[in-house]
Amino acid sequence: EANRPSQSEEVAVSIKVRVAMGCFHREHSPHAFEIIDRQLLAIPMTDQEFSFEEHESGPELLVYLAMTTAGITLAKSVIDLIITIIKARAKGVKKGDTRSAPIELIVRRVEKDGEIREEMVLRIGHNDPINPQDIEERLKDAAEKVLRTDKDN
Repeated sequence: EANRPSQSEEVAVSIKVRVAMGCFHREHSPHAFEIIDRQLLAIPMTDQEFSFEEHESGPELLVYLAMTTAGITLAKSVIDLIITIIKARAKGVKKGDTRSAPIELIVRRVEKDGEIREEMVLRIGHNDPINPQDIEERLKDAAEKVLRTDKDN
């Protein structure tokens, strides 16, 4: 939020892809990050509605979700990148990247009082089938859950 103020209909969230145990970063997953880097470079600057952060436990996207009367809107570039990261992890492990622990997809939001709301989207192993449509639907559902206010529950 410090890098770009939100529009009135936007809410900042974190979408984290982390390993359940171990590391998922460039040093231990060079094959996966080669794929991720290619995807990042393929996204036009005008479509980069997110910030990409690397952590030892895995990549994180900091995004603004648009809130509309129909629900939340998540940019196609963000959804495509998340799916690429998940697929890249699986391909990277098959090509020799270390650590084959399952990855977890998590959506988080920091409340004004500092409380963190977190919703687990899925946990998937490197040999599990990857269904992009299912991932997109789960991602949107989880985002809606973390964005609900207490009065909505």
